[in-house]
Amino acid sequence: MTDFLVKHFVKDYEHTEKVSVRTAYGVLASMVGIFCNVFLFVVKFVIGLLVHSVSVTADAFNNLSDAGSSIISFAGVKIASKPADAEHPFGHGRMEYIAALIVSFLVMEVGFTFLKDSFGKIKSPEILNFQLMSVVILILSIGVKLWLGLFNRKLGEKIDSKVMMAAFTDSMGDVLTTTVTIVSLIVFKVTGVNIDGFVGIGVALVVMWAGFGIAKDTLEPLLGEAVDPEEYQKIKRFVESYDGVVGSHDLIVHNYGPNRSMASIHAEVPNNVSIEASHEVIDRIERDAIKNLGIFLVVHMDPIEIEDEHVLMIRNRTNQAIAEIDDSCTIHDFRVVDGQKQINLIFDLVVPREYDKEKQSEVERSLCEKMKEQDERYEFVITVEHSFVSGTEKEV
Repeated sequence: MTDFLVKHFVKDYEHTEKVSVRTAYGVLASMVGIFCNVFLFVVKFVIGLLVHSVSVTADAFNNLSDAGSSIISFAGVKIASKPADAEHPFGHGRMEYIAALIVSFLVMEVGFTFLKDSFGKIKSPEILNFQLMSVVILILSIGVKLWLGLFNRKLGEKIDSKVMMAAFTDSMGDVLTTTVTIVSLIVFKVTGVNIDGFVGIGVALVVMWAGFGIAKDTLEPLLGEAVDPEEYQKIKRFVESYDGVVGSHDLIVHNYGPNRSMASIHAEVPNNVSIEASHEVIDRIERDAIKNLGIFLVVHMDPIEIEDEHVLMIRNRTNQAIAEIDDSCTIHDFRVVDGQKQINLIFDLVVPREYDKEKQSEVERSLCEKMKEQDERYEFVITVEHSFVSGTEKEV
């Protein structure tokens, strides 16, 4: 069913890197969510009136409120698809994250309400009324919500959408709470023991934790997160694949929404090539990055020495020394200012993000001491930087 809906309602559904295709996926997921919840509302409301059941009728309006999550998702996806304007030069893509954040709060609210109700049931136990019609309706609700959740998860994984994954968690929360209600009714019918409140506490905590996880995952790109190692290597290989570029470093990626990124990187170019020739290569890289990577890439040129054997020898010594001291650290932008009594080594030292001032100073001091063992004339001008790559990946 999912593939059928995608093929019939999403044009160019295989090209998920396009903003228009991504928007179409989001609209489809939202409309299906609205339809499913309205369908459950109508069925429960009609049956509630026919059998004169207040609980079934009340549950119908609960489904109507659930449609609100889909409406929020729809609004977030549509606003996120709006092009850049004077007030928002980087577009509106982050609205999708904000929509997912709102849905995550709704998930936590469901868990909190269920937790409060569960404590109330433990404090003041109620006689559970087992009605076959109610159980049938609850099973129908589980079936629809389970399919809706899996539908959102499949689409969310396909286009890497946080708002769809939030909708998936929202649906699974409803499935869990409804399943607990059925299990409690059956256990009470068979044994006469009311476990509704106790089991409900466990489910409520699971739902709240899931909502918290969504909120955390959604806040990370809003606050600014480190570059994913795979993304880092992908961009680095792309830049270094061009003739006239001998290395790269200092990659920073700014996320302005799914598939909407701006990045900057330093490209190392030979210092024996004219500025005009190197600049032409850099311009081509920036143009091709938009077409091939979908990233607005700003490239800074760093001329480096590639012919002076003396400079190359000292740079290799320094690289070897830092690798022996701490292989998670690297150097770049290496220059040598030579003199008879003093040789200045000027370079940037990149250390892991988690290193504090004391650890940075220790690495820097060890490097200086190790290099001075080779030549007492070495003096150092070191700029310490933190890596922008997540995990254990190091900038090389």
